[in-house]
Amino acid sequence: MTIRRRDFLAVTAATAGVAGLGIRPTFAQAEPAYKPESGASLRLLRWTPFVKGDEEAWLANTKKFTEATGVEVRVDKESWEDIRPKAAVAANVGSGPDLVMCWFDDAHQYPDKLVDLTELANYLGGKYGGWYEGAKGYAARGDQFIAMPLAAIGNAVVYRDSHVKAAGFNEFPKDTAGFLELCKAMKAKGTPAGFPHGKAVGDGNNYAHWLLWSHGAQMVDADGKVTINSPETLAAINYAKELYATFIPGTESWQDVNNNRAFLAGQVSLIANGVSVYYTAKGDPKLAEIAADIRTTNFPIGPIGKSVELHQTSSLLLFKHTKYPEAAKAYIKFMMEADQMNAWIQGSSAYCCQALKAYAKNPIWTADPIHAPYARASETLRPNGYAGPLGYASAATMADYVLVDMFAAAVTGQRSPEDAMKEAERRANRYYRV
Repeated sequence: MTIRRRDFLAVTAATAGVAGLGIRPTFAQAEPAYKPESGASLRLLRWTPFVKGDEEAWLANTKKFTEATGVEVRVDKESWEDIRPKAAVAANVGSGPDLVMCWFDDAHQYPDKLVDLTELANYLGGKYGGWYEGAKGYAARGDQFIAMPLAAIGNAVVYRDSHVKAAGFNEFPKDTAGFLELCKAMKAKGTPAGFPHGKAVGDGNNYAHWLLWSHGAQMVDADGKVTINSPETLAAINYAKELYATFIPGTESWQDVNNNRAFLAGQVSLIANGVSVYYTAKGDPKLAEIAADIRTTNFPIGPIGKSVELHQTSSLLLFKHTKYPEAAKAYIKFMMEADQMNAWIQGSSAYCCQALKAYAKNPIWTADPIHAPYARASETLRPNGYAGPLGYASAATMADYVLVDMFAAAVTGQRSPEDAMKEAERRANRYYRV
């Protein structure tokens, strides 16, 4: 990085101004300038939106970038489940999209294929209040940013208030024991719950990790040693089996769209989801009764005694095979700056939670009580590789659905809880070679 003379003089003056007060100054990262290459064009692969305003705002911001720079940006969409394999193929063959909105710690699977974004990330962090640690961890290796933290898609319990009360609960249970009793009562009333045990990259992983962590279990310890075969995991599985018995049939094959559809069709009255299901109902006059009855809350607290949740997290990858790295960096910078990022967060109606702390002030978070459980997703999220370090092993273990499959096999009776743990341990050890 080259420091211009005027920047140096400004920093020197600021230092002199505070030295006598005993204050240690914080130096802002100098703003990087990226000049798009002649004739540059870009291709971005992003996940299919569940909230229409998310895509509309993103495309509107992209259009502004093209108008300002002349750089055309093609935005392609893929289902949530298809983003991960398509990004991996692009990384391995060295061709395809220039940029990808990836999931969780995917960047850690092929860091040598990605453009270093440290300069830009440090500038944005310095300007906008810093990065939330969870989001940063998914995109950084030590002090190096191998991707750009983008957003957390908050996950919360969504339920029909009248159906919960009809089941005999005036307040939503705060703990896992009460939650199980609620689910039993709702099944008895013909208004059951439904949580996915299928290979759903978002909802399936969110639910499985909550089950595990709420009972004090973890895939690995701080040293990366696989610890999934434990009494705590057994307790989590046995609890999951009891919950599963109250669900609508078929949740073992659910992907990310299924719980939304079942809820809006009136087949279930309690799910875990992003805020998208609320806005789908609110936008359809035929679903007005459901929309008015929707309430949201965070997951109940388990035996561990504190809230522990996984939230879907996305980062922007920039591949080294891009022909136009300067244009791509300019695009990322443009999209992350205040005018564009605030418009995107606003447009997504609390679906996308900011990775930069300054954007927590966006008025969308207090615009509707339904948004409250989603407002702190980036602040409270626990990384999927907990309690070990993020890296190839954590990314591969999640991509292989080791934890999701463990619970699915046990709750459906395909394996005993003990055998399901042993199989998860065996599979995880293929990646965590400690």
